[in-house]
Amino acid sequence: MRPNGIITLTTDFGLADSYVGTIKGVILGIEPDARIVDITHDISPQNTHQAAYVVQTFPSYFPPGTIHMVIIDPTVGSARRAIALGTPDAIFVAPDNGVLTYVWRAALERWGPEACRVVELAERRFWLPRVSSTFHGRDIFAPAVAHLARGAALDALGPRLPRLLEADLEQPADGRTGGMVGRIIHVDHFGNCITNITPQHLEQYGMSEQIVVQIIDQRIAGLSQTFSDVQVGALATLIGNTDHLELAVRNGSAAQTLGVGIGDIVRVYRAREAD
Repeated sequence: MRPNGIITLTTDFGLADSYVGTIKGVILGIEPDARIVDITHDISPQNTHQAAYVVQTFPSYFPPGTIHMVIIDPTVGSARRAIALGTPDAIFVAPDNGVLTYVWRAALERWGPEACRVVELAERRFWLPRVSSTFHGRDIFAPAVAHLARGAALDALGPRLPRLLEADLEQPADGRTGGMVGRIIHVDHFGNCITNITPQHLEQYGMSEQIVVQIIDQRIAGLSQTFSDVQVGALATLIGNTDHLELAVRNGSAAQTLGVGIGDIVRVYRAREAD
């Protein structure tokens, strides 16, 4: 797979500081023809689990050869490794802290381990000359990404690793009073609360559209197909565009209406169990 010159950026840096711009400057200083796409810089600070969810939502919409740089790095400067994951479709460059868990598992399922290469970014000639202990995004990851975009071989960046670190991402579980218990793993710009519950989980638990979703003291019956299926200001549950169960408020914010956020518990019951 040859790089196509596109580099995506996903970070928790925000836009109030110069961090994102500095990273782009490093990349363009090495590969002036790079086309840089900002995915988001609003991952909650140090939230590797939220990042793991977000990172698996967009790569399939980019052309083969895209390089995805993911910097959510709460242990920057420690012994954690800097890695690159190469698949037949793309390259992912990130700290080895679980942010690539979902894309790694999906790649193994799709292509098998032989086609998925993980290397440690240990070759210092692909770093900046001076490396800060607190900004590896600038000094290690950005130059490595730029050199890959220029055509450097993945294996030239460092030794091959057998696998990467997988985060212990919580999965839906049996509820003590029946049904299934999940959690909110992301809140989008509109205040929609995205859970770790997928249609596959609902199927495993024998649940269809006849369900009741409970969060805090609110119960929402049934699955909507669209936001407009309910009245303005009303709560709705639906399967969103990333195939996860979402809580929404039509023309409003579910997170604000309910007073909930990432990590809060969501319970799902069959309609007949909720009474």
